[in-house]
Amino acid sequence: MYYYLLPLYLFLFIHSGWSEDTTHKYTTKYDNIDLENVVKNERLLKNYVYCLLEKGRCSPDGLELKKNMPDAIETDCSKCSEKQKEGSDFIMRYLIDNKPDYWKALEAKYDPDGTYKKRYFDSQKHEIATIES
Repeated sequence: MYYYLLPLYLFLFIHSGWSEDTTHKYTTKYDNIDLENVVKNERLLKNYVYCLLEKGRCSPDGLELKKNMPDAIETDCSKCSEKQKEGSDFIMRYLIDNKPDYWKALEAKYDPDGTYKKRYFDSQKHEIATIES
């Protein structure tokens, strides 16, 4: 059941009740999804990726994600809850580390300048430096 909600956490930039108000936050309705189980289901992961890439059909939540993805990337998830930010990082790190073909296609469409990937590698360097100190 929760697997169906992957798009809400794939780049976790989803909300209901879109508003132009920059203080508006995305809904926390789906914050308790077990994302580790979600990424283990290849069929669902592929369906959502294809939805985002306009290569397949979208569920209603997939359409919502696709509509809001550019804003969330542009604003560095400023409207996300803390749990959504953590979930977003988890999904993106998973795709970068384990599904590079999916990541490259999504990055080309939604983050062509590679801003997120650069932040990801910078944070990895920082985490390694912290562990080594």
